[in-house]
Formats: sequence, structure tokens, C-alpha cells
Amino acid sequence: MKDVFFSPGLGYTKNLRIDAALRVPLATVLADFAEDTHELLAGLDSQYVVKGDPDDGPWETSGTYHLAVDNLVFRNVVHAVTQDPQAYAILRLAETRYAAQRLAAVPGDATGGALSLPPTKNARALGILDGVADAYARDQAWRTAVRDRLLREPTTRGSYQDDPAAYLTATWLQGLGNTPKAELADRLRTQGVDIARTWTQARNTDEATRQALLGEVDRSALSAYREAKS
Repeated sequence: MKDVFFSPGLGYTKNLRIDAALRVPLATVLADFAEDTHELLAGLDSQYVVKGDPDDGPWETSGTYHLAVDNLVFRNVVHAVTQDPQAYAILRLAETRYAAQRLAAVPGDATGGALSLPPTKNARALGILDGVADAYARDQAWRTAVRDRLLREPTTRGSYQDDPAAYLTATWLQGLGNTPKAELADRLRTQGVDIARTWTQARNTDEATRQALLGEVDRSALSAYREAKS
């Protein structure tokens, strides 16, 4: 998989174009590496920085193999894949589900960084996806196609207590489905905050902590969005 990123014509190529027939398959493969994709988008784990060179192989942690590529290379490829709204929706859904899993894994008594890092990191990863897709997202047809593909994904909401990750994912998708087409871009850009808000409400987080946390999450998403679209 790493050889694909650094193959001739890809790598550090600016304004990269990927053949239309390859965009969805490549996005599908990236979605299968949801944890690695999340870390590469967020860019906060040093392991993914030091092991991102072409000659660095995968590494194993707790029986799971991980893959890293240079951050610029990764964003170039994601941007090229994103030209296809179906491919982008696949990546977005994989990140949504993984982000929900990370929130669901936070202990109920977590405070400080243990409480704030997962939602702010999620917001950063989603913000990078927003920034990478900025040029395409200005097109209403592209945004509608992304939404329609996301909403085709089967979900079971249930209750937060029974399945927190499924609840968070389904709640956000339900809200997306109720969003007017003209507001789709804004709804995507607030996803990190929306999911964090649902999460804190389900956890009965006190109001002061919730508002402070959502402020951090919002700043994280906005900073990442500006960084990726610049």
C-alpha cells in the first residue's frame, strides 16, 4: 500500500490527478486502514511522522500492523481521490465511525486531557478532510452526492448505553439527512463539534465543562480546515 503512495506520478506531486476509475477503490482501501488514516489526518502521533519516509516499513503494536506516509504525500492523494464524491464519502464515513469509536472508548470519569484529546483530535482529522475537499465542496452537486452516499450507509441508532459508537454515528447521519442542501457545507464543517456535543450530552457532562470542551473542539476543526485549504 505504501508503494502506491510513492509510485511514479503520485508522491509529492502537486495538483495530483488520479484516474477516475481508481478513486473509489483507493478510498476503499484507505477506509480499511481507518486508524492509520485518522492518525495521518490529525498529524499528532509522532510515530506516523518518524515512519513516514518511503523506505520505512510497517510496524506492529499489540498485534496490529500500522502504516505511515509523509503527511504532504497523504494529503495530495486524499485531495485527488476526493474529486469523486463517492470516494470522499467513503473516507468521510470511515473517519466518522472511527471518531465515534474513539469517543466511546473514553472512560466515564475522564477529565483534563483524557477527556479533551479524543474530541479535539477527531475535529482536527475532520477539519483536514474539510480543507482538502474545499475546492470540490463549493459545487452543490458534489455536496449532494456526498450526502446521498453517506445516507445510504445502514446504521442502527439504539441507545448510547447499548452502543455508544453506533449511537453517535447514527445521530450525526440523521442530522445530516435533515439538513437543507444549501446548508450541507456548513453541516460537514461542524461535524466534529456536532458529534462532541452529542457525546457530552449522552455522558451528562456538566455545562461548564461541555462549553469549554466544545470551544476547544471548534478551534481545532477551524485551525485544521484553514491549514489544509491553504
